[in-house]
Amino acid sequence: MEAIVIIIFVVGYLAIALEHPIKINKTASALLTGVICWTLYALLSQTSIAHITEQLGEHLGSISGILFFLMGAMTIVELVDAYQGFKIITDRINTKNPKKLLWIICSVTFILSAILDNLTTSIVMVSLIRKLVPNREMRLFFVGMIVIAANAGGAWSPIGDVTTTMLWIGGQISSGNIMLTLFLPSVVCIAVPLIYLQFTLKGDLGSYDNQESNNAVDHGHSNGNAPVKGSLTMLTLGVGGLISVPVFKTVTQLPPYLGMLFALGVLWVASELINPDMDEAEKRPYTAAGALTRIDVPSVLFFLGILLAVAALESMEILHHFAAWLDTTLKDNRIIITLIGVLSAIVDNVPLVAASMGMYSMETYPTDHMIWEYLAYCAGTGGSILIIGSAAGVAVMGMEKVDFIWYLKKIAWLAALGYFAGAIVYLIIYPFLAVH
Repeated sequence: MEAIVIIIFVVGYLAIALEHPIKINKTASALLTGVICWTLYALLSQTSIAHITEQLGEHLGSISGILFFLMGAMTIVELVDAYQGFKIITDRINTKNPKKLLWIICSVTFILSAILDNLTTSIVMVSLIRKLVPNREMRLFFVGMIVIAANAGGAWSPIGDVTTTMLWIGGQISSGNIMLTLFLPSVVCIAVPLIYLQFTLKGDLGSYDNQESNNAVDHGHSNGNAPVKGSLTMLTLGVGGLISVPVFKTVTQLPPYLGMLFALGVLWVASELINPDMDEAEKRPYTAAGALTRIDVPSVLFFLGILLAVAALESMEILHHFAAWLDTTLKDNRIIITLIGVLSAIVDNVPLVAASMGMYSMETYPTDHMIWEYLAYCAGTGGSILIIGSAAGVAVMGMEKVDFIWYLKKIAWLAALGYFAGAIVYLIIYPFLAVH
């Protein structure tokens, strides 16, 4: 029975990884894999259905916490974006020096992705450089570096990358400690490629065409470049709300999704009070109700499906047996986690981290243990090595039609250089910052 479930999981995993060639959305593959794994567990195992239902309920409780957290964060970001809040930041970037602009873009991306998330930040920044970098070849270099910067920025923040968020909500890491221990490795991850390009980047930004600039696609859903009332208010409330979530958890000890829902509630009220004279139809795009229609629901359902599948393997203790085999074979958790990071460039890092969370017991590896911190770094930044290895990469690939082979030749080795440099820095500084 275990062999059948493993085969189903592997087939589902392959379907997710090969989403584009087989032309089946990865959300459908993930949902089918999750449901089939639990169904086979119920039908073929000797365990009582009551116990299996109880296990499913326990897992669903923790999974729903992640999903509500993500939905709340997505809605807040969409709401701020509807008010063109991010334009307040991006409109202040106007240098024409390619090397200077690259440092500014990557620095802003790094910081924003820690506050928002790496996917949204990548979309915002690519929309910006369409206006600043008309030269197609130069712009592709910027796009590649945005992917590296977004993933590096998301890795050290509990709300910046979905894998780090999963570990934080699961109790494997604490917000203050992950920011302390991963900040420097994450900075090194983006700084090393940037320093190299400082000496080797050639070319210019290209000639500016006002019409092209005006026609560049905005990430916002509002009416072009027209100013929107309440931009600064919503940006302040949105960023403040997102930053307050770790504080809420620390103070109350309640699950993070409650803090996120509280922040969403505050923004929802504010969005209703701004523009009180508008009629309902006109106001809707600027309300949380309108933002909820624009969030990426397929991604939420993808997380549900893959986490259900991994939960089934965990309930059947398949993951624990696999972890024991890895320990016996490779004998060093640092090597195992480093390889997981590289593997996350090929396959989705969400199921990799979910599986790792199921493989290693928190009784053996308590909160803020090296294995969890290092996993957050490796899974968060390793995906930059290939354009398809992260949500940020896939998003910009679609926006700018980045060729897989071009990225592999021009950017992949820079991302790998940053990844391994940051990993080495973490392994060097960990003994000095270790909690345990």
